[in-house]
Amino acid sequence: MTAKLTALISGCSDGSLGSELARAFHRNGWRVFASARNLAKLKMAQDAGIETIQLDTTSDESIEVCVAQVSELTGGSLDVLINNAGAGYSMPVMDLDIAQTRQLFELNVFSLITVTRAFFPLLVKSSTGGLVVNNTSCMALPHASMPFSGAYNASKAAAANFSEVLRLELAPFGVKVTNLVTGVVKSTFHANAPHISLPPTSIYNVAKEAVEKWMSGEEATAIGADPIKWAEDVVKELIKTNPPLWLWKGKHATAARIGSFLPVGALDGIYKTRTGLDEVSRKLKEQGGLGNMNKTP
Repeated sequence: MTAKLTALISGCSDGSLGSELARAFHRNGWRVFASARNLAKLKMAQDAGIETIQLDTTSDESIEVCVAQVSELTGGSLDVLINNAGAGYSMPVMDLDIAQTRQLFELNVFSLITVTRAFFPLLVKSSTGGLVVNNTSCMALPHASMPFSGAYNASKAAAANFSEVLRLELAPFGVKVTNLVTGVVKSTFHANAPHISLPPTSIYNVAKEAVEKWMSGEEATAIGADPIKWAEDVVKELIKTNPPLWLWKGKHATAARIGSFLPVGALDGIYKTRTGLDEVSRKLKEQGGLGNMNKTP
């Protein structure tokens, strides 16, 4: 009997895109290792009969233990590694908490490097040629970088660029790399993000309600693509002999791809209206500018 192909997926907590990817691979007959920092949050994967492993992608010790476990279970190889673990952070650039921003980059960027490096010895032993999949975002693209998510956008842009370089650097060893450019998909992503509230000193408090509504992710939650279909579509492409170098899936993913051909600034008007920046401009104009915001008659 031929051994099942294997996949390790990070960030598979219940309700996440990682959880849906794990179940989609499982339905396609793969042996899946679904991981998360907290094993108690892997119930959906466990109920589906998927093997679960603890993995904190920001901990060198946790990564080392996970690699050893997977190596023992598979005989020293791994066919697909999906770097899915990540987090969001919505806040104007002028109001960013730098410590929190560093933590975001630790999870969204640096862990991608450390996890891939740790699993490389297993991937290179894959009988089909290993595959690394980095789940980035449409927001990684300059023309799709929506206001008030600058830290997140920048972290995903860094991840996308690392993916491109990694694809070239690992090619001589037979290991492929796919940049999964994810659009808007319904998940627990925004629910798990830190509480969204502008600081009292924010220059955007002039339109606080409009700005915070956008930052909350309510719109994305409402219009996002179905996560089960998204995962099935993604896995269908990834299990091909030659998976795409860039895989665009999710709500607005195709539009983001087409938008990359537009002139810089072509979408500014749309972004300002949707995110509340137009409201900020209108309020400032009514009050005579930022310098007059706190003045009394």
